[in-house]
Amino acid sequence: MMLRSLLFVPGDSERKQTKAVDSGADALLLDLEDSVAAPQLPAARARVRELLTARSDRSRQQLWVRVNALSSGILLQDLVAVFPGAPDGIVLPKASAPAEVAEVGNYLSALEAREGRAVGATKLLVIATETPQALLTLGSYRPDARIAGLTWGAEDLSAAIGVTGKTDQQGALTFTFQLARSLCVITSAALDVQAIDGVHTDFRDAAGLQREAEEARRDGFSGKLAIHPDQVGPINAAFQPSAAEIDWARRVVAAFATAPAAGVINLDGKMVDKPHLVQARRILDRY
Repeated sequence: MMLRSLLFVPGDSERKQTKAVDSGADALLLDLEDSVAAPQLPAARARVRELLTARSDRSRQQLWVRVNALSSGILLQDLVAVFPGAPDGIVLPKASAPAEVAEVGNYLSALEAREGRAVGATKLLVIATETPQALLTLGSYRPDARIAGLTWGAEDLSAAIGVTGKTDQQGALTFTFQLARSLCVITSAALDVQAIDGVHTDFRDAAGLQREAEEARRDGFSGKLAIHPDQVGPINAAFQPSAAEIDWARRVVAAFATAPAAGVINLDGKMVDKPHLVQARRILDRY
């Protein structure tokens, strides 16, 4: 399932979870990290497990869990607490190197064996740019069937670096954060996994969200994180190809099917070659 919208929901808020279920998000990211205070973590784990168990049909909306970082020392406690509910995937924050992802994958394999789930059934969405070390190791990632996607985050990275602002006077990301974003989408393409764009933090800024989501799709991202249910609709719309795009993709595929030996064909008076065919197939396969 291609995930367009992934909505963060506090793990300890039944009210917000109930609203999120009806948001139309392709996936809910039930959060045990930033949105849950430490004293509330045991209750949040229990609440997340309860929701996972109650919603066993995930055909229209997947349920993922953002656990605490491996460096926190409590990641395994998070996993053990929620795993009986069979989450579709785990969101791994503050991953500084592929070795950390592999270690978490080993934990998941052990828990899958204990719960009678197929090994590899629980996927990983890695937040791959939240530490300075992470940016330096993105080139070390190798294809891994458990990794479903990479996403990027600016808040923790900015705090770690000590920057005073993430955007310039025109509102564009500064170079460091453009680099993090670009490395995320490029590494995702190299791994053949989803590239998920980060959050638009001003949930009241509808125009800014729409612009950011459209730019993300233009730049190769296939989905976007959300922090409020009102962001889900615009994100879904931005990552849904238009009727004209689908029609173009179908005609490109059909044209090459009638001339399989051709390297270049003429379509509507324009040259279309194999990279266009790859793009057309991606549109049809993903959406």
